[in-house]
Amino acid sequence: MTAHTHYLWFETSRRQEIIDITDEVTEQVVRSGVVEGFVLVSAMHITASVFVNDHESGLWQDILKWLEERVAPWDPSRYRHNETGEDNAAAHLRSLTVGHEVIVPVTGGALDLGPWQRVFYGEWDGQRRKRVVVKVLGEEETAR
Repeated sequence: MTAHTHYLWFETSRRQEIIDITDEVTEQVVRSGVVEGFVLVSAMHITASVFVNDHESGLWQDILKWLEERVAPWDPSRYRHNETGEDNAAAHLRSLTVGHEVIVPVTGGALDLGPWQRVFYGEWDGQRRKRVVVKVLGEEETAR
């Protein structure tokens, strides 16, 4: 079995952003040489997420609105975590809700995603340096 690890680094200009990272993940699958296996894509910070969904800007706005209005409004006074001097409890809850990692199958040396699926990094407390680990595991093509 082959294992390949790569880190993607982010420093967003806004506190909250959704970034399509599918092409970067695909590049790491190709570099790994894995033709059958999996790729784990995991946010290494507790105020960020990785998820699979549709690349459509209206949906991104819907996700951000849903997180703000239904999941965890950005209202520092409502969270006990913020009594520690932080103001990002909402970001922690958003990460918990959306999830911090995905596993995507690799088939024939490519991400095996559905027709509209893409891999995204969701930043819920940005404007500082953060990273995502991309770990490709599987079998390389064998010579016949």
